[in-house]
Amino acid sequence: MKIGFIGLGNMAMAMIGGILAKGLARPEEIMGSARTAATRETAKQAYGIATVPENKQVAIWADVLLLAVKPAVFPEVIPQIREEIREDTLVVSIAAGRSLAYLEQAFGDGGKGTRKLIRCMPNTPALVGEGCTGVCAGEEVSPEELHKVLELLGAFGMVHVVPESLMDVVVGVSGSAPAYVFLFLEAMADEAVAQGMPRKQAYAFATQAVLGSARMLLETGRHPGELKDMVCSPGGTTIQAVKVLEEKGFRAAVMDAVEACIEKSRNL
Repeated sequence: MKIGFIGLGNMAMAMIGGILAKGLARPEEIMGSARTAATRETAKQAYGIATVPENKQVAIWADVLLLAVKPAVFPEVIPQIREEIREDTLVVSIAAGRSLAYLEQAFGDGGKGTRKLIRCMPNTPALVGEGCTGVCAGEEVSPEELHKVLELLGAFGMVHVVPESLMDVVVGVSGSAPAYVFLFLEAMADEAVAQGMPRKQAYAFATQAVLGSARMLLETGRHPGELKDMVCSPGGTTIQAVKVLEEKGFRAAVMDAVEACIEKSRNL
């Protein structure tokens, strides 16, 4: 199976690294294109893959073609490749806000029949093998073909099939969510620094607390409210902190932020 990447940014590099690490492809089975020679050379040196300057070279070659570029450049990139893609090529988009209907219209049939289109939304923790990716597939994609793509996406984290109606929600609760978590971590560390703790140590404590809490939730399967109650001793320090967060509208602020992100994704 020949896997092509149009775009070799951070997300593409994370995906390539995961695919190679899991043994799902060899370096000679992956090709990528990028605008700059420096980006192409970085990918080539890091993973030993073939890199080329022309997007259409990748489109002609690939069995699975991943569009790993920003949604704003789709109108530029798709016309370059739509006549080159074979009828049986699986086209996988990782762009927020670009629906299957958009992709179908943008690609057209090029005289080669209806395209096999898959839309997915990964997130940046894929860079450390802890990504979470939402996926939906067009009608022309067979269960076997979808399974093939899910296996590739699972190389760098969790993967879940969702209805396309929920893909913008995936953006809000997962795709963009690392930024919310980093903001929360930074705020906790800032106050620790204000109280005299060295910055590096503050980040270490805050980060491990978030990592451990997330793992507890995933591995125990218990409700987050139940796990919160386990930390909140009667009359203790934690319940006082929770009280302040509630007074400041912490939950509502998070919900409003996720809602704003979802609406922005829907209107891209």
